[in-house]
Amino acid sequence: MNDPAGSAVSGTVIVTGGARGIGAACVRRLVADGASVVIGDLLADEGRALADELGEAAAFTTLDVTSEASWRDAVAFAETTYGGPVTGLVNNAGVVHVDAIDELDEQDFRRVIDVNQVGVFLGMKAVIPGMKAAGTGSIVNISSVGGIIAFSNILGYVASKWAVRGMTKTAAQELGPHGVRCNSVHPGVIATEMTADSDRSHGMADKACIPREGKPQEIAAMVRFLLSEESSYATGAEFVVDGGYLTY
Repeated sequence: MNDPAGSAVSGTVIVTGGARGIGAACVRRLVADGASVVIGDLLADEGRALADELGEAAAFTTLDVTSEASWRDAVAFAETTYGGPVTGLVNNAGVVHVDAIDELDEQDFRRVIDVNQVGVFLGMKAVIPGMKAAGTGSIVNISSVGGIIAFSNILGYVASKWAVRGMTKTAAQELGPHGVRCNSVHPGVIATEMTADSDRSHGMADKACIPREGKPQEIAAMVRFLLSEESSYATGAEFVVDGGYLTY
């Protein structure tokens, strides 16, 4: 976090949902740029395989983002494995459920909110004490273009991603005086397992100024920027990576 040239990401970073998709792309990019990265996920086989691939700079721990106790364990694991506080957090874990409002089951709605919104809250709460003590840190919350505009039939997802946007701004206000920054990233349609079989997502991508799906590595590049000192005066902001979809 303190690289004077802003050319690398140092310190220890936790990436949630880090076993695949955007999360895995972030893990690879951050390790390549010099960070020690803890992959937090429930996909243990995939998470361990990624950690093994990347060597000592990456380690996997099982993390249920909806559990405060699991977050405490993950932070303790990171501190024990790499020493010192966690100075970077990428809240990436997320789920989506498709249903019209009048057909949406309460349990399914609450699950999306628990993972996408409560998980972000618990993650920030878990790492903030260490960041405050260190006097430095950067939190990147992965929201969505669905956190800026609305889409039908994914009420829980839209609600949670709008919430992440607002939570990010509140965190930036509280944490700025302590040397800690917090920003949100708003991807458009990115080619991951979540969008692979979605005709709706493919149609959205075709309507962007850059008419294709984004690559997970393109989101990882933005995340890397926000975790580095190159973005040292950026906090409480939305960083949209959507191929220009929101221009329409």
